Parts: sequence; C-alpha cells; structure tokens
Amino acid sequence: MSTAEQAGRQAQSMARRAADHPALDRLARVGLACRGVLYALIGVLAVQIAIGGGSKEQADKGGAIAAVADLPFGEVILWIMVVGFAALALWQATEALFGGLKTADRAEAAVRTGVYVLVCFTLLSMLLSGKATSDDEKSQDVTAKLLELPGGQLIVGAIGLAVLGVGVYWIHSGIKKKFLEELNLGQMSPRARSVMERLGMAGYIARGAIAGLAGIFVVQAAITYDPDKAGGMDHALRAFADTPVGPWLLVLIALGLVLFAGYCFGESRWRRT
Repeated sequence: MSTAEQAGRQAQSMARRAADHPALDRLARVGLACRGVLYALIGVLAVQIAIGGGSKEQADKGGAIAAVADLPFGEVILWIMVVGFAALALWQATEALFGGLKTADRAEAAVRTGVYVLVCFTLLSMLLSGKATSDDEKSQDVTAKLLELPGGQLIVGAIGLAVLGVGVYWIHSGIKKKFLEELNLGQMSPRARSVMERLGMAGYIARGAIAGLAGIFVVQAAITYDPDKAGGMDHALRAFADTPVGPWLLVLIALGLVLFAGYCFGESRWRRT
C-alpha cells in the first residue's frame, strides 16, 4: 500500500471517529431542534402573510432568523443555532464522503451539507452585521450570475428542474412515509410513531409543494432570461396566496411547515445518526 493510500485511509478513519463521537451526535440533535425552531417561525410568518398581517416580513430562513434575533437573549440563541447547524453540516458531510451510502443517499447528504452551511452563513451574517439576506435575494443573485455564463439558460433550467424534482421527491417521501427510514423506530412507542408519521407526512408534503413551485419559478427565469422571476421560499409561499383558492391554500401550507417543525423536534430525539 502506498503512502498516499495509507494517509487517505487514516484521514477517513479519523473522519469516521469524529462523526461517531458522542459530542457531535448531541450537537447534531441540537441542530435538528434548531431546524424545528426555524420552520415553526417560517410557518407563523406565512400565516401572518395569509391573514394580511406582517406582510413585509420574509417567510423564509432569513426572516425566521431575524425573528429569533428580536427575541430576549436572541443573540445567545443564534450562537447556539450556529453550533447546531455547523454540527449538522459536519455530520452530513461525513455521511456523504465516508458513510458508505447509496449514490442517491450520498447526493442527498451532500445537498443537506450545503443547505446547513448556507444557514450557518445566514446566522453569522445576522450576528455580525445585523442583517440576514432573504432566500429570494440569494436565488435572484445566483440566477443572474448563472444566466451570464455561456449556456446559462440551460444551466438555470437544469437547476430549476432539479429543484422541482426535489419537491416531487419530498411529496413522494411524505405520502410513502419514507422519512421513517431515518428514525430509530425501535425506541418509539406506538403513539409516538403514529404522531411522527402524521407530522412527517404533512411536513414533507408542504415542503415538497414549496420546493416544486420554487423550481418552476427558476425554470421560468431560464426561459424568459429574467432572474427576477426566480425566488426562494418566501416567493413561493406568497404565490400560493395568489391562487384561485386564495390565502387558505397558504394557510394550509403554513400549517404543514409548523407540523414539520414538530417532526424536527421529534427527529432530534429519534433520528439515527
């Protein structure tokens, strides 16, 4: 065995030991609970938009983080969230690189790593500058830069279809209860499992609907060569209120996000790590 191969195996072994350390496990579970806090706040902000109050607030992770910052001891809570989401990012990164997962599961872990890293940056932005960039602004800025590249429309279109695919996958996961595969079912009572099934189904379907609509907006941005048509969670949620069903569809989706927050809190206890 060459020296490079030995070094690679040693690095992999060290990474696995770090991922399996009880401290990282506990911090990752804190991160899962923090994710629940964000989704609960996003759901509340979305309900406020639906009923006509707080319409200027962004119903996305940036808006939720801003809401946390306004709470008593908000800065302390934000630092706890930074640590929790950093632990989640490290955990998912080791799963993607060294977890021995199937290709699809490895790709999902890599995507989750990126999402958690972005949340960490948003949290740090709020702590250091007092401002959290909205998902809509990020989406439009990235879309504008990609459209300027050779073949930019194809790249943006492909990303939009990928986001749409993620939305469809989440809806499928919710309907088929695929999320249960990530939980330690043996540690759950029959009642706890029943509650988690209902929370997970509602939450994954709601998230899937939002992601699917966001993906459609990105595809529209590619077709029209207009980055302003792209948007994140807030843009998608507000679009639900503009449907013929009116704000009631947005209320339904918002309640799904609140229920997903409940699932995240349960996941922080029963998630297999």
